[in-house]
Amino acid sequence: MNLQLITDYKVENYQSDSFRSDVLDGLKQNPKKLFSKYFYDKAGDRLFQQIMAMPEYYLTDCELDIFKNKTRELANSILSDNEPFDLIELGAGDAMKSTFLLECLTKENVDFTYMPIDISGNILSVLNEKLNSNLPELEIIPLEGDYFDMLDKAMSISKRRKVVLFLGGNIGNMDTEESYHFCRELRRKLNRGDILLVGFDLKKNPHTILNAYNDENGITSSFNLNLLVRMNRELEADFDVLNFQHYQTYDPISGACKSYLVSLTEQNVHIGNEVFHFEENELIDMEISQKFSPDDISKLARDSKFHIIDEIPDSKNWFVDSIWQVI
Repeated sequence: MNLQLITDYKVENYQSDSFRSDVLDGLKQNPKKLFSKYFYDKAGDRLFQQIMAMPEYYLTDCELDIFKNKTRELANSILSDNEPFDLIELGAGDAMKSTFLLECLTKENVDFTYMPIDISGNILSVLNEKLNSNLPELEIIPLEGDYFDMLDKAMSISKRRKVVLFLGGNIGNMDTEESYHFCRELRRKLNRGDILLVGFDLKKNPHTILNAYNDENGITSSFNLNLLVRMNRELEADFDVLNFQHYQTYDPISGACKSYLVSLTEQNVHIGNEVFHFEENELIDMEISQKFSPDDISKLARDSKFHIIDEIPDSKNWFVDSIWQVI
């Protein structure tokens, strides 16, 4: 079928204005902060694909293990009396993992519509082409934009039951307060009986976690630094990328795995007419990748007014897809 990319809500000028506003606001904070959702331009997409292919980056293989080898369990957890539904994936990317579920549901003639949401129009275009070729019978409505904006769009398009996928440990890209707010907001937008499937990266050997975000080939470093390159290109900034260095930390007690860029010298950076001063060794807070214990997951679900109906771990018990239902 012909796949239509819906972009009417978030046009290019709006994206540019939002990017500039968020960058300026973030760099005025103390400590300075940038937002990881802007990592994903074309170069960022390519670099993240390389990260997911790294042997150190276990997250991809762990959740792929679940979707590839426990597909039937996943399908059973979201099906309800053959009732038609919309399968909404937040941050779909190239849908490498969820494609196994899409294939299973399509093969069994389940009545559903796939609605992938992503901020990157580039990666949605790649997904369009792939699914059109491999699953031409799949009904799909891609949505480009922020999660909640496009979830509202999905809710307005169809009144059917919703099954929302939030994979890849992306819930960990928020600090604790943000993750609670995010889940509560999702709960507010969904209806009784709707399903939320969330991928959680579990706490484990701290060396395993740190190596996943601090690879010796420097791909993760390039991924972080690429945001400065994007800002130079799109926001009239003049970052000297060689004056910044990637730095990674992991706290095994709190579960917070955080990445920073370190200014290697005292310097001024211009973004349009704005000037930002950096002291030598000053940090830019780039990203958090929170890790969870089983108790952390239970508390998050309970406090967000969801009920855990199933939990499907990978073969190493390093990662879990937790299935929640709105109560």
